[in-house]
Amino acid sequence: MASMDLRTDIREFLSSRRARIAPEQAGLPAYGGNRRVKGLRREEVALLAGISVEYYVRMERGSLAGASDGVLDALAAALQLEEAERDHLFHLARQSGAPRGSRRRRPAVKVRSTLKRVLDAISDAPAWICNGRYDVLATNQLARALFSPVLAEPRRPANTARFVYLAPEAAEDFFVDYEQIAGDVAAKLRMEAGRDPHDEELIALVGELSTCSELFRQRWASQDVRLHRSGRKRVHHPIVGRLDLDVESLQLPAEPGLHLTVYTAPAGTPTADNLALLASWAATQQTLATELEAHNG
Repeated sequence: MASMDLRTDIREFLSSRRARIAPEQAGLPAYGGNRRVKGLRREEVALLAGISVEYYVRMERGSLAGASDGVLDALAAALQLEEAERDHLFHLARQSGAPRGSRRRRPAVKVRSTLKRVLDAISDAPAWICNGRYDVLATNQLARALFSPVLAEPRRPANTARFVYLAPEAAEDFFVDYEQIAGDVAAKLRMEAGRDPHDEELIALVGELSTCSELFRQRWASQDVRLHRSGRKRVHHPIVGRLDLDVESLQLPAEPGLHLTVYTAPAGTPTADNLALLASWAATQQTLATELEAHNG
């Protein structure tokens, strides 16, 4: 994939959101039983948003440049957009109004030593720092143990999206809800592409996944978007078995684009017991590695 086509992304996002809303869902009469379009017509969206049909048609053809926040809010309401979708619409509009950019490689991000110490201080819960492309940039000991299948690929930085789509058998064994995870990964990458369509490494990643995975092509084409938020992740770990983990993903204000994600379980649950067992196993592995290194040295 040479580049992200912003006009195409805008067109496909707006038309896909329009297509999912039946007139009755929008409080409009559905005249006749043989509508030629799925969902709302363009003129119906324009009516709901309080803008001219010509203006909306121009927007859906890929130009959001100059659209005010009020117009975008009205359009989001007309299309019944969820929070992530509304944010994505605003990202697309900002990019549409920006000077035409070229692909650019972001400088490699080095996680500060203080953040690594924060990770290491979280001793009872797996925690790691990733960017919006799903690159794993730093981990604590328990996260290395928990996500050992993800980190098994020697390519660095390890990347969860590549694991999900390019190692599907291992990913299905690891993630209990593999189909949901696959959809969320593509949706969050789509969200990241809306924020920065000129990110060279993101373009390369999407191109690689599109070339190698039919499932990714399908999920990417859905135009779905997701925010990095709290949730639940269920995995089957090769050492300790099933873990049902609560997930908190926190943006790092001093490091734009990076997220600290921590995985926990309520005390007294089987998952909490298995996490403690995993922590003990990880500590033993670390001790053995240290002793082997000292012996070889």
